[in-house]
Amino acid sequence: MVDGWLLGRGAADSKLAAAMFCHIAADLAPAAETLRGGLAVLLDVDEHTGGFGGARAYLADQAAVRPAGVMIGYPGLEDVVVGGRGLWRASITVHAPSGHSGSSKTVVGAVSRAAHLVRLLDAAALPADCGDSGFPLPPKLSVTAFHGGQGFSVTPDRVDLNVDIRTVPCFDAYAAETLVRKAVAELDAELPAPVSTEVVPVAVWPPFRLSRDEQPAAALLGAAAGAGLKVRAKTAGPSNIGNLLAGEGIPATAGFGVAYEGLHGIDERARLADLPAVYAVYRRAVLGLLGA
Repeated sequence: MVDGWLLGRGAADSKLAAAMFCHIAADLAPAAETLRGGLAVLLDVDEHTGGFGGARAYLADQAAVRPAGVMIGYPGLEDVVVGGRGLWRASITVHAPSGHSGSSKTVVGAVSRAAHLVRLLDAAALPADCGDSGFPLPPKLSVTAFHGGQGFSVTPDRVDLNVDIRTVPCFDAYAAETLVRKAVAELDAELPAPVSTEVVPVAVWPPFRLSRDEQPAAALLGAAAGAGLKVRAKTAGPSNIGNLLAGEGIPATAGFGVAYEGLHGIDERARLADLPAVYAVYRRAVLGLLGA
């Protein structure tokens, strides 16, 4: 701890929240018989891999009580995150005949074909907004990986791409896959190859957004206001575990916590002075949901 900050990677996202939630559960346990419903704390060490193995195992456990709502302890004092864009991800394999770079025979190699596909994807039209749906963010497409070839003298017969599309209600996973397959069909028509380009979807999460009066958003926003904090209901650009829960029909908030700097970096730090207020807000929200 230095000058009121807890230093270290993970301090803000989300070790302080994990500790705080455990303390809230311990604080309320002696009064459990006076409360309605139940309270569970789930700490998922598989969160930052994107696998969410802990949450998936809990949801798959037939003996576990299915939650009516979830509050996730991502940091940030100014917002209660009530939604997020979804995602559609795919691996794409582009093929072509291999050859020698010095050959007199001209071959459109897999690298050139893949580069053309990237241009087609980058030029694809996405809706600028969702109109009357109220969702505040547009969709986004990114090519996030490009692998193929080695050395200088051989043009490769294969290049692998990763495509990440952040989805919204007016541009969902079906629309995302349709866009990518249309670009692939255009590539194969313009620059044919002996083997068709392959598209393998690898992950799909729906977008989600709670209104201010839906639980648990209403409880958390109300508790923050009751503590004198000015917070906004925010829909986040990045996807989060709230999207996984939305796919299971479980409403979730995905962030309200201490102020921070350097998230995910070697200089990550969390401001400890905010911890009592954040703790009190979550405790008040939980007690409100449990009818106390």
